[in-house]
Amino acid sequence: MARIKVRQHVNPLSIIYQQPLTPPDWAEVYANLSAPIHLDIGSAWGKFLLQLAQSDRSWNYLGIEIREALVTHANQKRDELGADNLHYVFGNINTSLATLLASLPEGKLQRVSIQYPDPCFKTKHAKRRVVQPQLVNDLARYLPIGAEVFLQSDLEWVAREMCDRFSENAAFDRTQPEWIEPNPLGIPTEREAFTLKKGLPVHRAIYRRC
Repeated sequence: MARIKVRQHVNPLSIIYQQPLTPPDWAEVYANLSAPIHLDIGSAWGKFLLQLAQSDRSWNYLGIEIREALVTHANQKRDELGADNLHYVFGNINTSLATLLASLPEGKLQRVSIQYPDPCFKTKHAKRRVVQPQLVNDLARYLPIGAEVFLQSDLEWVAREMCDRFSENAAFDRTQPEWIEPNPLGIPTEREAFTLKKGLPVHRAIYRRC
């Protein structure tokens, strides 16, 4: 497969990313539509979800990514491995989350992960960050009681800001006050593996829909 060149950072506020996505027919996507669903927001190359999908076939996995070339690549790899419990969609989560969640089988979304989001360091770019109050509100509306949101970053201030957004919403409870060790999902993202190899900390938290 030819090497794919993609921009590392994109501006989600750009007009080209404002078109809401059209969800697929999930009955055609997943072989077992009754399985619980794990949504990974910002799935990048999709390797993390691909490993999860192969290690635990009792779940369905869904990744959403704003860089279309990565989505195409990830779905090609899925097809090569015949992972019928895995799918990736192209879209801007901050314009399409409610549409996506409303389309899923009711009560099946049981876990959401947001890992190493673009920090958008400059204060004037804060509106570009993934975890905005509206995203938390949408998750609160569609997640069933007991569903979990897993957050992690190698930048503590990013992790704390994400946690603050969820803590401000009465629909979510943090499962423990301190950072979680080790990774409860058992499979690291590429960024996580790189961070741990350098001996640097990873800041993780889980919020539960209450």
